[in-house]
Amino acid sequence: MNSLRVRTGVLGLALLAGLSVPTTGAAAARTAPAPTVEEQRLDRAAPQEILRRSGFDAPTTEFAEDLAAARSYAQARRVVEREGSALWRRAVDRAQGRGPAGGDGQEAGLSRDDDRPLYWARLSMTREVRTWEPGFGLSDARRAALLDTLERVSRGQTDLRHPHGGKGIKRILVTGFDPFTLDRDIRISNPSGATALALDGTVIETAEGPARVETVVFPVRWRDFAEGTVERTLRPYLRQVDLFTTVSQGRVGRFDVERTNGAWRGGFGDNDNIGRTGTIPVADPASQPQWTSTTLPYEEIVAANTGRFPVYDNTSVTEIPAGGTEAVVRPDGPTPGSTARAGGGGDYLSNEIAYRATLLRDRLGLHDTLPGGHVHTPVLQFGAGNTDPASGSVTDPEFVRNRLDIIAQVRAIVGVAADAALTARSGS
Repeated sequence: MNSLRVRTGVLGLALLAGLSVPTTGAAAARTAPAPTVEEQRLDRAAPQEILRRSGFDAPTTEFAEDLAAARSYAQARRVVEREGSALWRRAVDRAQGRGPAGGDGQEAGLSRDDDRPLYWARLSMTREVRTWEPGFGLSDARRAALLDTLERVSRGQTDLRHPHGGKGIKRILVTGFDPFTLDRDIRISNPSGATALALDGTVIETAEGPARVETVVFPVRWRDFAEGTVERTLRPYLRQVDLFTTVSQGRVGRFDVERTNGAWRGGFGDNDNIGRTGTIPVADPASQPQWTSTTLPYEEIVAANTGRFPVYDNTSVTEIPAGGTEAVVRPDGPTPGSTARAGGGGDYLSNEIAYRATLLRDRLGLHDTLPGGHVHTPVLQFGAGNTDPASGSVTDPEFVRNRLDIIAQVRAIVGVAADAALTARSGS
């Protein structure tokens, strides 16, 4: 998920409490905002088919009805919290073989490993909230608070259930992303998001005992990252976990463990078709480093037989050398005093989540004790005869096989990382 890989890979493929408020003054009902660019894609044929064939059209319809019945802000907030959280649990349950797999049975369902039903159902819900015009007054701030709540609870960001401290079961945190580059192909799935659904709440056996995996999914939007969604979500948990990895889609046909992350945004358009270029905005920019590094056990990961895709230790970055003016590629990592122009994971939001998560790790004083970093998956590709976005199917057997294989290999990579890191920590 970076502009360097997107161009190759894709071408190759808080809460405010309150009751009802008066309809006069500053809090009066306003004209509801228009749907976002991301939400406007909902009405196209492929998203509607994905929702229908997965059965995820039903909860979005129920959500719209419940929201319309709300007679106060407090009632609306309860609907958003309840239904958004239920959407996340439904998606996780579906991915892990619990609950219904499809729609009403009139057409073939989608495979359970599919992350797209959650993505399009969430957008259906956010569009309802964004365009809703209730009979009571709804200020811009309260509408924004409802949207923020819906985003967080439907992404698993408030559902992290690691066991409490002490010896015994270990704790692993994994993150994924929404589908992206949807204007190139509206059918796109993101294997990192599918992996998050498949792994959430599962247990991996390691040499040091069982480890419980908890997951969250992040949006592909520059604005959310600038507003601190990564730090707000991860900060309460990094001191509690034994290992973390952020995951996103990268290059065709390979996994990459990204050695170095850069403090630079390259400007590639996000899911709202907005680009941002410049230094990654973080708190306390005066102490912001140009580079952060992985503390995952990359040598062990690369050496292990984790699946059919090759896994690389990616050390390349793009930098402006100290005293220079032109960007150059450094295959072996950054040189002293250089300015970042791309990490190993490029200059898009996958590099940014890796940079933010590892910077947060370091600012919490955990660099030497917490293994963490970023893994890029292969680009998820459709079958050879299903490459035309305009006429192709939303799924095919090779597409499903590729996604299942990527999910299984991420699980194996996490297991290897946990084995190596926990064994090293125990001194055995």
